[in-house]
Amino acid sequence: MSGGRRRRVVSEAELALWTRVVESVRPLPGRELQPITPSAPFAPETAEPKKPSPQPARTSSQPAPYAPPAPPPLAPLEHRLRRRLARGVVSIDARIDLHGLRQDEAHRRLASFLIGAQASGCKVVLVITGKGRPSAGDEPYGSERGVLRRSVPMWLGSPAARQIIVGFEQADVVHGGAGALYVRIRKGGMRR
Repeated sequence: MSGGRRRRVVSEAELALWTRVVESVRPLPGRELQPITPSAPFAPETAEPKKPSPQPARTSSQPAPYAPPAPPPLAPLEHRLRRRLARGVVSIDARIDLHGLRQDEAHRRLASFLIGAQASGCKVVLVITGKGRPSAGDEPYGSERGVLRRSVPMWLGSPAARQIIVGFEQADVVHGGAGALYVRIRKGGMRR
């Protein structure tokens, strides 16, 4: 085989199983079953596997291919900072309330809020997602509450957001508990 995608070789056991499946099927009215015969994709390959071609050695005059840096990992808030936030010793620099918004609008507002918070030099912000409406027993989509409560942590964990934030975690009860998140903002703009 030259170039292209290599076809998978089907074993005799798989072919026998497929034959039994086809025999158990009733054809549509006016149609007939075609007999199964081993064809090229099913026949075992006799050619030897291709060896990868060696990469040409890179000389010192050739620049290394550009690979964008991986986004930094998220870090949880320090225990001391979290305790001081809950007691009010450390103030929250800014807050945004997203509950009641549609997902697309909440996502846009959160992104612009975080960019603005970083530009303003904020250290810790509060993102209020809301807890969601209580489910009514026979909920067709399960008992899970709050679309934004589930979506915002995914957005904050995205590579784009990690360029702006250091980490996040659920807020203390005095700041909204399960319906809010403390978000720690990264200093200045990171270079891409």
